[in-house]
Amino acid sequence: MHGYSEWIQLGHLPILGRAVYLRYRAKRFECPYCEGHPTPTQPVVWPTPNSPYTRAYEDHILKMLINSTVQDVSLKEQVGYDGILGIVERRIASSVEWSRYGDLSVLGLDEIALTKGHGDFVVIVSSRLSTGQVVVLAVLPDRTKATVQAFLESIPTVLKATMHSVCTDMYEGYRQAVQTVLPDAQVVVDRFHVTKLYRQAASKVRQAEMKRLKKSLPTAQYDTLKACRHAFWKNYVDLTNEEQQVLERLFDYAPKLRLVHAFREGLRAIFERSLTKVQAQDQLKAWMFLVREQHIECFEPFLKTLTNFFVQRLTSGFVEGLNNKIKVLKRRTFGLSNLTHLFQRLFLDLEGYQLWP
Repeated sequence: MHGYSEWIQLGHLPILGRAVYLRYRAKRFECPYCEGHPTPTQPVVWPTPNSPYTRAYEDHILKMLINSTVQDVSLKEQVGYDGILGIVERRIASSVEWSRYGDLSVLGLDEIALTKGHGDFVVIVSSRLSTGQVVVLAVLPDRTKATVQAFLESIPTVLKATMHSVCTDMYEGYRQAVQTVLPDAQVVVDRFHVTKLYRQAASKVRQAEMKRLKKSLPTAQYDTLKACRHAFWKNYVDLTNEEQQVLERLFDYAPKLRLVHAFREGLRAIFERSLTKVQAQDQLKAWMFLVREQHIECFEPFLKTLTNFFVQRLTSGFVEGLNNKIKVLKRRTFGLSNLTHLFQRLFLDLEGYQLWP
């Protein structure tokens, strides 16, 4: 025994609304066998090194911060704003810790805009584990193929072997990066993106036909078709009688649109059925054959994309759900431009209740 260190005071869990502090002096010992006779201090496990708070109190702060804001927790706990940020920095890793996961089953790649508008994109890399849990793996600074590929290459080999599918949108850079690093993984384009593409293709035909009709029809007749936009966009089964009449009137003037609309609804019906991969391929081939027989070229660009959806029958719904969570987080925090903080806060919101129940 050599003596004691200086007194240390740490903030601890409050009791009955009153602030509580723990004061202690750590023991110091002298080693008679080591050169120079060093006097190390006895390690204490309950405080975090270099923290003014006990580990238990930091756990409490982190739990309070889940789905909340730094400012809100600061006011409730009477802890400085920088003090809350310090706890986050000390306790939450700034990048993924691969040792936490035994498998990554399905990978998700999608971009979000940090600021309002369509610029300043960052890529959110997420995973849906075999247990169904969604986790965040990275926030990448841009969506270039090189950046995405570099991250995929950093995934440990043992975890790469557990990934059977990658859900993404139709951005070519994602697909190329995945095929380069994960050649055995199936790239699955979500139904949401496929549906958006073929509906947009049909809408472009409607817009072209409306421009033609505006030039060829008297103004009074053309005005009766203005309500068709909303009716044309809706699924036919959801139309009211009035909307069906509007569409029929439009189809009388533009027979080509009747065909486009019928094929669009036919494709939607294939998606709605519970089909195996073989059944889906057969029905899609029949649909594609009829489309080409009728010379409807607007659907051509995405015909290859359709098959991918039926390979694993997956959707990237978990990716879209995570995007909604990020949007809420951004509103709550009035924006998060620091990518490290964004990763830490996402990790806290997604896995916090498991770590701090």
